[in-house]
Amino acid sequence: MNQSKAFYLRIFTLITLLGTGISLKAQDLTPKYSNEFLNIGVGARALGMGGAQVSAVRDVTASYWNPAGLFGTKNRYEATLMHAEYFAGIAQYDYLAFTTPIKDQSQIAVSLIRFGVDDIPDTRFLYDANGALNYNNIQFFNAADYALLLTYSRAISDRIKVGANAKVIHRNVGKFASAWGFGLDVGAMYHKDKLTVGLMLRDITTTFNAWAHNAEMVRDIYADTDNEVPLNSVELTLPRAISSISYYWKLGETFGLVSALDLDMTFDGNRNTLISTSLLSIDPRLGLELSFKQVAFLRTGVSNFQYIKDFQGNESLNFLPSAGLGFNINQRFQIDYALSDIGNISETPYSHIFSVKVSLENLKEEDRKYKGWAY
Repeated sequence: MNQSKAFYLRIFTLITLLGTGISLKAQDLTPKYSNEFLNIGVGARALGMGGAQVSAVRDVTASYWNPAGLFGTKNRYEATLMHAEYFAGIAQYDYLAFTTPIKDQSQIAVSLIRFGVDDIPDTRFLYDANGALNYNNIQFFNAADYALLLTYSRAISDRIKVGANAKVIHRNVGKFASAWGFGLDVGAMYHKDKLTVGLMLRDITTTFNAWAHNAEMVRDIYADTDNEVPLNSVELTLPRAISSISYYWKLGETFGLVSALDLDMTFDGNRNTLISTSLLSIDPRLGLELSFKQVAFLRTGVSNFQYIKDFQGNESLNFLPSAGLGFNINQRFQIDYALSDIGNISETPYSHIFSVKVSLENLKEEDRKYKGWAY
């Protein structure tokens, strides 16, 4: 390893450590972008549709998007696994979920999400006591965010379903800092004929993260760079509401089309969204899914509308497109793929997302007191 590469390794590590500490030190208790890893979305079907899912979800991933949608599952046991890589493979995103009914009006689910960057070089001891470079002193650490979702959903009638998530959050930056957090989401759906209206209230109780810092490990670095040593702190995630409407169009005997619109509303001041005020910001998401005999699926969507200025000061409206495919291999296995754009912040802005869903034991009509709204 030459001196130039060693220099960049050291700078990268310093940026990682300082960025974490500075953001936690400088922010107030209610930052705009707290627990953002929970807003990425799960499931290749959903991400292929631009994340427009709060009224359109009908499977195990509803435990994330809207717990009320769990009653769209057709099987007694349903599980899914998703893997995605972002920023040219630097960041790993994984999701695992399982759901099953209890009695004839209730459904439960458990989900686990991990978003992490692994093998970050720690070059604090790159130079030994004599001032000589020693690459054997480079150590590595991980920075990862975890979320455990415990979900309960209940059918009120054929048309109305409700549900809630209890969230346990753990975040860590190697041995330098860690946080624990807890929160609650609630959701509801109303369905009539081919129209569904959904509402998801995230972090309704104001989710909090309690951060603990191992300041002694980085005290010298902070002193050398004239930064304040981070202190233990609390970070609050403010509530947000997502309203949604979807419609199922039956196109002849073999084709069907799901169209969905979500409006993601935040209440923490101006954001760079399509609609932005000092009290409310609205970020729309649009999604379409064309199905062939409920065996093959073609999906597309747009999301993350933003006004971007170029170097000349000209402003233009940008958005992130996405697309995807899905196949029911048989009654038990479904494979989904999505190509999602994360913007011009990476050499490879498009990310490939795969998910697999396993369904076992078909539910009978007598197993549900009320209809499940499956397409």
